[in-house]
Amino acid sequence: MRLSKNFVLSEVTRSNTAKRLSIDNEPRKEHLENLQRLISNLIQPMRDQLGAIRITSGYRSPTLNRAIGGSSKSQHCKGEALDLQFWKDGQMCNKEIFDWIIESGLDFDQMINEFDYSWIHLSLRKKENRKSVLIAYKDDEGDTAYKYAPDIIIL
Repeated sequence: MRLSKNFVLSEVTRSNTAKRLSIDNEPRKEHLENLQRLISNLIQPMRDQLGAIRITSGYRSPTLNRAIGGSSKSQHCKGEALDLQFWKDGQMCNKEIFDWIIESGLDFDQMINEFDYSWIHLSLRKKENRKSVLIAYKDDEGDTAYKYAPDIIIL
């Protein structure tokens, strides 16, 4: 199923863990609508400007999310979030995704710089988007923690 000019559903639902554990990772109708909104409003415009965007994690069924140790509140389970990477000339350039979103003025719910730009988590809700910009890091106990990105104000 085509979600936009450059994105298909299979790349948003692909999961080696789901395949290995025989977990059904097919989104329901409301999840498809959310994915369509996210791709159409954010990811395709980004692709049009920057070039090929790699989706490293997309929709996750609740069973798959539990299997990988994801948050019980994960927007991935609602079809509202994607994890992204951008490669240019053989180098990962994920900060360009981060900067593009900020400069674009487009609506988003949450953007997370995951572990010094290893990937970018980006989400969009149907309404009441927070435009929250966070940084993920490992705390002193080795657990994932989040803090607001300093000096970034989104209006």
